[in-house]
Formats: sequence, structure tokens, C-alpha cells
Amino acid sequence: MAESSPLVSGASLSYQQRFHQRWHNLRDPHVRALTWLLEAPDLLDAYAPRWGGRIAALGPLSEMDVTWLHALDGNPRLLHAQLMQQPSARLGRYAEKLMTFYLQQTQRLISHNVQVRDDANVTIGEFDFLVHDALHAGAEHWEFATKFYLLESYRVQMGADAFVGPNLADSLGAKMDKIMQQQLMLSQHPAAGRYLTQAVTHAAALVKGWLFYREQDIDTVLPPALGVAAGHCRGFWCELAELALNPEAHYLVLPRLEWLAPARAPLAQALSVTQLKEAIGLLFQQTLAPVLIAVCAVAEADGSVVLEQRRGFIVPDDWRGKAAQRVQHAIVHY
Repeated sequence: MAESSPLVSGASLSYQQRFHQRWHNLRDPHVRALTWLLEAPDLLDAYAPRWGGRIAALGPLSEMDVTWLHALDGNPRLLHAQLMQQPSARLGRYAEKLMTFYLQQTQRLISHNVQVRDDANVTIGEFDFLVHDALHAGAEHWEFATKFYLLESYRVQMGADAFVGPNLADSLGAKMDKIMQQQLMLSQHPAAGRYLTQAVTHAAALVKGWLFYREQDIDTVLPPALGVAAGHCRGFWCELAELALNPEAHYLVLPRLEWLAPARAPLAQALSVTQLKEAIGLLFQQTLAPVLIAVCAVAEADGSVVLEQRRGFIVPDDWRGKAAQRVQHAIVHY
């Protein structure tokens, strides 16, 4: 892989750079994560035929939302208090709490995490969010997910199962099949009615996330049939030996709960090339899970801060072979 600058050349800006430009005043990490959830491009194309009109979208932020987010950044006490209630190390749970806070504050939320049980007290499923339907008298059911998938390898003919999770436990195709074929059907179960205060008028998936590509495929235009939004957030993946390390760049290893928004951190926390290699080597001794890093540059307005310019997963040496087996298994059993 050829050495590259941490800064994007040319007239186009990366998603991270656009985020930093628009939200440069935000300092609180949880407010920044919430802002990303609200404003980031949707992972899936709401108009793709394969989803049958069952993709939810928040739409552009209003001026009132923007003002509210800046005010929240100045006084995030209520948000922090909500996050501290039953804290979890799971990224999905963290994102869900952030979205719950927003929907509560904007008075759109009817209820969330509503478990549905049958007459034998067996759990049938759970409504992630029930929100007020803006067009009809009733409730919308939203299944909410924040997902991170790596494209094992690009093929002209490929399915959504070519995108696999970092831990190889799931794929984009399997996840969306479960949401579409099972979770979004919950309101139709005979047991659901007793848990609903309003009739469900529509059920849809609200999916945010990042997709990661081999460097040579990072600008790939995906087949429309996959149903992935053209403007989704992108990153790279590679083995450590392939990483184009730039001695002028600064690096961050991102803990799981910091995977959502583009990173902003004190310069003192950033790693050099040597420190990055050492840190990843130590992590790979503890776990075989891929490590998410941010390639950063020093902020022009504040030399004591670094801002993410690119991000990518560094995978163990044997990850690529296991990923290929995972994809092949999905193809055989399709």
C-alpha cells in the first residue's frame, strides 16, 4: 500500500472533515456521538426496492435541533445522567440510550425496549422504539441498529453477506434479513396488542454505521441491488504490515464506545507510528479482534487537539482467511 497523507487531497472532503467543520464547537464526546447518530448518512438506501419502503430516516436536522445540540454540549448533565443509568460496554446499547434521550427530549417517543411475551410468558420479541407517527394517528415501530461491517472482497456479483462484522459473528445480509423478516413483523403477532397503547401504522429499520473496504476498493460504487446508501460513511481495513504509516500523522486507538463520531482528542493522547505498532501488537496478544484506529491531524484552530481524518480496522494476520470462509459459508447456505 502506498504511503498516503492523513489529509484528503483535492477539492473533496472526507465525511470526517465535513463533520469537524460543521460541529467544530462541540466538545463533549457523548454530545458528539449523539450528533453523529442524528446527522450521519443512513447506512441503507430508503428507496432501494429490496427494503420495500421499510427504512426509517431522521431527515435533515432542523435549526432547532442544531441550537439544542450546541446548548446540550454546554450543559450535558441530563444526558450524562441518562447514560449512567445501567451503564453498558455494548456499543449498540450506548447508541440506543443516546437515541432514546433525543426522542424523549423532542417528545417523539411513546416507549422503548417493550418486550412482548406470549401467554406462556415466553419472550416473542422487543420493540426498540415506538414513536409518534407524524402523518397518521398511531405509532411507528423502529428497529434501531448501529453496525460496522468490512467488505471481505469486492466482486461484480456479490451479496450483502460479503460485508462481515469485525468479530465475524454476523454479516450485513444476515442482520437485515433478521430485521426485515422477523423483528419488523412483531406488531403482527397476536400477543403484541396488549403491549401497545396505539396501533402500529408502520414498521421500519433505522440503521446507522460505517462500512470498511480494502484500500483499493474504498471508492467502489456498490451494486444498487445491495440496498446500501451511496453516501454512507466509509473507512479502510488492512493488516498491520499493510498500513500506510505516515510519520507526520497522529493515531488513536478507538475504544468500542468511541466508534460512532469522528474522533477528537487531546494531542497528548495521540500515538506516534512506533507507539501505534506497539499498542496494536499488545492488543493482538490479548484478543484476535480487529482494532479500530483513527488517522488524525492536528486541528488548525487548536494545536493541542487532533481530529480524525480517516479511520480503519487493523485486522490480525489470519482474519482475512476466516472472513473468506465466513462469506463462502453464507453463499453455500443461501
